[in-house]
Order: sequence, then C-alpha cells, then structure tokens
Amino acid sequence: MKDLLVGDIGGTNARFALWRDNQLYHVQVFATADYTSPEQAIQAYLNSHGIARGGLAAVCLAVAGPVDGDEFRFTNNHWRLSRKAFCQTLQVERLLLTNDFSAQALGMTRLQPGEYREVCPGQADPARPALVIGPGTGLGVGSLLRHGEQRWQALPGEGGHVDLPVGNAREAAIHQQIQSQIGHVSAETVLSGGGLVRLYQAMCALDGDMPRHTSPAQITDAALGGEPRALAVIEQFCRFLGRVAGNNVLTLGARGGVYIVGGVIPRFADLFLRSGFAETFADKGCMSGYFAGVPVWLVTAEFSGLLGAGVALQQALHQ
Repeated sequence: MKDLLVGDIGGTNARFALWRDNQLYHVQVFATADYTSPEQAIQAYLNSHGIARGGLAAVCLAVAGPVDGDEFRFTNNHWRLSRKAFCQTLQVERLLLTNDFSAQALGMTRLQPGEYREVCPGQADPARPALVIGPGTGLGVGSLLRHGEQRWQALPGEGGHVDLPVGNAREAAIHQQIQSQIGHVSAETVLSGGGLVRLYQAMCALDGDMPRHTSPAQITDAALGGEPRALAVIEQFCRFLGRVAGNNVLTLGARGGVYIVGGVIPRFADLFLRSGFAETFADKGCMSGYFAGVPVWLVTAEFSGLLGAGVALQQALHQ
C-alpha cells in the first residue's frame, strides 16, 4: 500500500511527515535554504525512510500564499512548484496544495490537552467561525467552520496584509514613524519576526534612544531579562496583535474562539499572557461588549500545520 505524505512549508523550514491512521509519523524538519526545490527536499525525506520514488499515493503541502493554477511561487523562500512537474518527478498520483493558514486552522481540530493556554476565558459557539491568527515569518490569518460532527472547512485569506490599526496617540506616532520609512504599513509590517525589529527601531527613534538589538531573538531575550525598552516593545507588539485579532473577530463574527499560533508569541508566552492584548482585543467602542465570552487560546503545539495538512488530505480523499 502506498504512503500519504504531508508537508508544512514556511519561509525558513519545511516540515514533512507520513500520514497514517489519521496521525503523523516520522516528522522531520528541513531548512529550505539547503534545497533548490520542494521535490529535492521531499526526495531527501523519502530516502531517509527507504521509500522509493513512486511510493506515494498522495501528497498535501501547506504553503504560504494564494493557491491557484498549476504554478505556485512560495512567498517567503526561493522555491517554486509546478503541480504537473511535481507529480511527474516524484511519481505521485495526487498533489493537494492548501494555504498554510487553512492548514493551521484545520490543525486546531486536533489539539490535545497541554497544547494550548487560555488567554481570555469564554465558551466557544460551535455554530460560529473560529479565527486562527499568528505572527511568524509573516502574519497569517485564517478561519475555521464546522460542518457536522467530523467535517471542517478552512477559509483562506490574506488578512495579515490589512492596514495596521491605531488606537491612541502613541500608536499613531509609531505608525507615522514606520510609514515615513517604508510607506504603506500593513499589520504584517509590525506583527511578524521582522516586524518586531521594525517596531523596536521605531520606538527607539520616537524616544531618542540608540537601538541596541538587531534581531527578534535579541529583543525577546532582552525583554525576558527585564530590559525596560525591550519590555515596552513586546507590550506594544501584543497590544497591536489584540487590535488586529479583534478586528477580525468583528469581520468574521468569530464567536467560535480565537487561536493564537505562529513562532513568535510562544517565545515570550508569559509576557504575552500578562500583556494588554485582552484590553485592545475588545477595545471596539460601542461593540466592545461583543467580545464578552469569546475565548482566546495561545497554541503551543509544535506541528499543528502538519496536522492540518493531514486533515485536509484526509477530507479530500474521502469526498
């Protein structure tokens, strides 16, 4: 019997696993910079597990960006993919491409106890959409709908590229400082790994400070060490995320709950849980009461995107 393979491909890393009995097996992580194409990385994965070319019945890859047509260009790395050429090269019978945050959304249906932390208490309404949002290499936004007991639909979108919302004079000054440097200021401009550095630089410039840190890791480490400037930057990052997440809840009617995912927030999870996220999340004037009882969780599961790719493939094969 031929195998099923799932992948979750980001800007820096590509994660692959076999999908058997509705579970992940043999998860491996590959640096995208080390391979010229997804086919080459997958071939290396197959070789490491003794799977011959032609041994895959179907593949589902979660990819960053809009999925349409035969050609796909990865937005955060140098890879390109042709569906037809991919299937010919690896002798795969079927290839399913799904938006990475659609996969993240589907992965939320497989979370286990201990893989998430409560940010805002509440009771999810299973009849309403859930929001999945996460700062990483970029800012991903997706939504999740339940169709019956065991079937789900993830709706892709590009919500990370909406305008960065501003709620007070300080945030307006930060927005203006960043706009003077790069022009249009999207949510992703600030709410991402690189965005954390941009926010730090903007706040230093506004306050007349000389920047001391040049990477997200340095800023995060400084904040965890108690440095006041870095702590202020992390706090503002969390408050901007609250505003963006709240806007999406209103747009979607996402009373099914909010899942915070991605690689950035878990690095300073305790600071996030103590931050002003919850305040700005519900800071919507006459609609602030709408957020009462909307639960928010911080997801700490390591491979939720891979799990979601497995769910997407499973649903596609059983349609």
